[in-house]
Amino acid sequence: MTEKFDVKLESKTFFPDPSLREHMRMGDYELAYNEFLKDPEAYWEKVAEELTWINKWDKICEWDHPHARWFINSKLNITQNCLDRHVQSGKKNKVALIWVGEGGEEKILTYRQLHREVMRFAAGLKSLGVKKGDAVCIYMPLVPEQIIVALACARIGAIHSIVFAGFGTRALNSRIRDSAAKIVVTADATIRRGKRVELKAIVEEAVVNAPSVDKIVVLRRTKPPMELYSEIEVDYYDVLKDVSECEAEVMDAEDPLFILYTSGTTGPAKGIVHTCAGYMVGTYYTTQNVFDLRDNDVFWCTADPGWITGHSYIIYGPLLAGGTILITESTPDYPDPGVWWNIIDDFDVTIFYTAPTAIRMFMRMGEDWPRKYDLSSLRILGSVGETLNPETFEWYYRVIGKERCPILDTWWQTETGMHMITTLAGQPMKPGFVGKPLPGVVADVVDNNGDPVPPGKGGFLVIKEPWPSMMRTVRNNEERYRQYWNTIGKYYTAGDLAVKDDDGYIMILGRSDDVLIVAGHNIGSAEVESALVSNEAVAEAAVIGKPDPLKGEIIKAFIILRKGYSPSDKLRSELIYHVRMSLGPIAMPSEIEFVESLPKTRSGKIMRRVLRAKELGMDPGDVSTLEE
Repeated sequence: MTEKFDVKLESKTFFPDPSLREHMRMGDYELAYNEFLKDPEAYWEKVAEELTWINKWDKICEWDHPHARWFINSKLNITQNCLDRHVQSGKKNKVALIWVGEGGEEKILTYRQLHREVMRFAAGLKSLGVKKGDAVCIYMPLVPEQIIVALACARIGAIHSIVFAGFGTRALNSRIRDSAAKIVVTADATIRRGKRVELKAIVEEAVVNAPSVDKIVVLRRTKPPMELYSEIEVDYYDVLKDVSECEAEVMDAEDPLFILYTSGTTGPAKGIVHTCAGYMVGTYYTTQNVFDLRDNDVFWCTADPGWITGHSYIIYGPLLAGGTILITESTPDYPDPGVWWNIIDDFDVTIFYTAPTAIRMFMRMGEDWPRKYDLSSLRILGSVGETLNPETFEWYYRVIGKERCPILDTWWQTETGMHMITTLAGQPMKPGFVGKPLPGVVADVVDNNGDPVPPGKGGFLVIKEPWPSMMRTVRNNEERYRQYWNTIGKYYTAGDLAVKDDDGYIMILGRSDDVLIVAGHNIGSAEVESALVSNEAVAEAAVIGKPDPLKGEIIKAFIILRKGYSPSDKLRSELIYHVRMSLGPIAMPSEIEFVESLPKTRSGKIMRRVLRAKELGMDPGDVSTLEE
């Protein structure tokens, strides 16, 4: 932790068309926020009343620091709200899901069709012995079946754990073991840049030391179909049942909905646990009000369901709100840098939600590519995953939004489940500032003691009060969960440094811990270090993030070799490949430096901030605790 510090605040303000504010679903921000402050429980109850419940709640919230319970004793099933209620209310023929493959293939599912496919696979999971409370690991490419499987799990009360299909064997194995997954659902392969990337082979290796796994369900996409050799492997289509109804399991408000693993500052990834009712209300509320979702919108979030953005704003939020979602397996620059703009043109996408990394890549490609396509359907632009710097904001606003689309920069985390801070459409936009806390969220910037810092002073971003979609625990690590709420006073400590201006707008300055943000993906430094040390040549390893104009950060590793090994370009390449095979390409170091020693405290903890300061030519700060 560091003390508060001065930050120079300079930002140009963009004022949107005043009519946007008049037609926004939420209406006036200040009025809504004051309504929330006047009676927080009544505010959230009003949102919850818009959804379908099997049994209503006895009480809205029970807060016993650091634990909260929301919509106490209510009964529900989230898929009834994502599917059944739309089918029954006249939307059964509305398009729920549009999928575009890398080769231009298309698949469209209406709410009726998606509902049927979810019930079929849910019944199939039951036939494989999956029961309420069992964990199912999903390791799939971005295809409709990935969403179907997740919803099918929720339908029968199974806890899904989606693992990004870019992770390697070691990362997948650790997540399967920690969740005690009974079933792994995968595909034979994913298609990236015209090339087949094997997934089933990674799963086969990952389950060798995972005794909880009973079956591997394989979606065979390629022709001729891949052989299934193991007795525990079963074809996806053989699991499907020809059913007209699969009854939704009655779930308690606080029953687990899913586990999602996110990077830890020390040790393995943390299994963040979200529950049924609060998560449902939070994602529904934010999709409706942040994106101002309307009945004729086509909503494209470019994330993957392997991350929280995909959970909340591909699967659950838009479907809860009855929207039309678009997903694609394509990469943004293959076969050319116009592929995404062509999709927006082709499908009349109205809401586009992506990461600053992608926007910066397009900036480097030039303005000619987006100008080839008609982007006039767009009305809302969003940003997620990392700080949207002013230069990138202005390009996005001018070139993609044609200076008429509001840009919604959003701050939130796997742990929060939903958007927490943003600039709502119709509000003045300040590039570099994410915005203000949403009504329903009490956020502030404080010092080490939890006292608010004045405008222009940097401090720690905290959330002062519970909110419905907050995580409930870290799986198998209750102490780690408590650290979130016991680090600074009794507030939720986000791990981000921030600053407020005189208008209450918040700027995120970066992480205060050891989580790396590479191309919008959170990667734990400890997990990369562990992968490096698992190589026989490595005695010790430390990794840091270095600023990068495209990815935001790249990973640099400092390596102490074991006796008998010498630095070489060949060894450097082997170690990078070793990390790729262990954790996947997103965790690969871009640079490796062989060193004789690492800066450590007397207790033996590596001081990564000293390495980072030295690398960037900065003052390392207080080094009195260093061993040498």
